[in-house]
Amino acid sequence: MSVTALDPKTALVAIDLQNGILAAPGTPLPTSDALDRTVELADAFRAKGLPVVLVRVSFAADGADALPGRTEAQRAARSMPEGWDRIADALAGHPEDITVTKRNWGAFHGTGLDVQLRRRGITQIVLTGVATSIGVESTARAAYEHGYHVTVATDAVTDLDAGAHHNSLTKIFPRLGETGTTAEILELLGKTHA
Repeated sequence: MSVTALDPKTALVAIDLQNGILAAPGTPLPTSDALDRTVELADAFRAKGLPVVLVRVSFAADGADALPGRTEAQRAARSMPEGWDRIADALAGHPEDITVTKRNWGAFHGTGLDVQLRRRGITQIVLTGVATSIGVESTARAAYEHGYHVTVATDAVTDLDAGAHHNSLTKIFPRLGETGTTAEILELLGKTHA
């Protein structure tokens, strides 16, 4: 499927493009590809005066804000190296961007993201980032539940598990919105926001 439209009030929402996560190799695309394509989209959104939201995940050093609950999967260590949660330099440094820090998989729960978007009249989000099946999918689900039109840039997302990535792209995202390549989104951005 291909993306068909971008609303006049669309925001780019980039998930977890931060030093510690970008250090992972990514599959099926390298994380560097997701970052490069997101930078391309962010530059175009900024040029059109549209919001760019940079979402990062972070935790207190003492683990006090770690998610509770039992899981069968082993939890990642909470003692992370200095700067692991800093947004990638290629995206950072634009004071007009909105930065959201999350403690969960998705960018809506426990953050001010919905308020930030609604104050700006945003009706649609374009999602990029890592990992497709975790942070990106969780955010897409919540955005859909909050009533936003959702578009996922298929070549600006990647995962640590190729099967999970494929499942999100082919089974989940088509039920939540539309998908398209960076080039398709940029073309629509040029037409819609001329």
